[in-house]
Amino acid sequence: MKSFIVTYDLNSSGKKYDDLISKIKDYSNWAHINESVWFLKSDDICSVIRDNLLTDIDDDDSLFVAELSGSAAWRNTLCRNKFLKEHL
Repeated sequence: MKSFIVTYDLNSSGKKYDDLISKIKDYSNWAHINESVWFLKSDDICSVIRDNLLTDIDDDDSLFVAELSGSAAWRNTLCRNKFLKEHL
């Protein structure tokens, strides 16, 4: 499986994050890194992940999905350091 970073901005007030977050958590391995930044593992490609998540955001929202190289550095993330080290 490949590693991905997913980040989003839901631009209008009153947005429901629950559906989007639930869809991200449907992937087998994920971590909540920062408020709107997630790590996940998948056999999909970036565009497939993007298209899967687009169903839960509006046209004025932004979404970014990138495949990771396996190299990363971080500090004070929401998820446990051990998880990222084991899954990156």
